[in-house]
Amino acid sequence: MLMAVFIFVLAGLAEIGGGYLVWLWLRESKPFWYGVVGGIILILYGIIPTLQSFPSFGRVYAAYGGIFVVLAVLWGWIIDKKTPDMYDWLGATICIVGVSIMLWAPREA
Repeated sequence: MLMAVFIFVLAGLAEIGGGYLVWLWLRESKPFWYGVVGGIILILYGIIPTLQSFPSFGRVYAAYGGIFVVLAVLWGWIIDKKTPDMYDWLGATICIVGVSIMLWAPREA
């Protein structure tokens, strides 16, 4: 379970970090290499979730989406200095509950 969470967090940081570098390049006129490095990181993001041991692509990506929401709220708070409000935290909590149900609910084989 810890490895699954680690891979989701790593994928989320790659997606958000890569996207952020591309954002800085295109929206804030940072040097071209920001976009190149961001693109490379986004390619890695596409690979990282495949390291999960879950057999279902759709379930893995759906569950990852919940982790992504939480990481995006944290990124906005820490990097962009935008303090999340109660509704941001409530939404993120609901996503984590949903992810937990999707991944670890008992199922018949």
